Amino acid sequence: MNGKITLTMIKPFAVKQHHVGEILSDIEKAGFHIRALKMTQLPVEKAELFYAEHKEKPFFNELVAFMSSGPVVAALLEKENAVADFRALIGSTDPTKAAEGTIRRKYAKDMTRNAIHGSDSDENALRESRFFFSSMEEFKCC
Repeated sequence: MNGKITLTMIKPFAVKQHHVGEILSDIEKAGFHIRALKMTQLPVEKAELFYAEHKEKPFFNELVAFMSSGPVVAALLEKENAVADFRALIGSTDPTKAAEGTIRRKYAKDMTRNAIHGSDSDENALRESRFFFSSMEEFKCC
């Protein structure tokens, strides 16, 4: 993988607020190449599986309920240093602490409705990418 891919997921709040196009535009303007794109709805069971690492945390049930409340847009992104560069682009999970111009600062409502998910490591980028795009062999980047 060599740090060239990451996974993002535009969350239900941002989809409902009609920010998908603006967010994808911000991502492309930042130099990322969209290699796969999918709109889907996560059933509760899939949301629980995706966020399993947070199962014991107090916000888990609220997060799962939110993530299964409406459609999400998942994208496989390619760029050198993808994970770190994307984390910088989206900003802090708390939009009030996110830097000016970041995606979460521009489009998020609060910590739960923070508009967008971004993988936090190369390992998680690979795991999360396979969660949405099971046949990654078809993508020349990966």
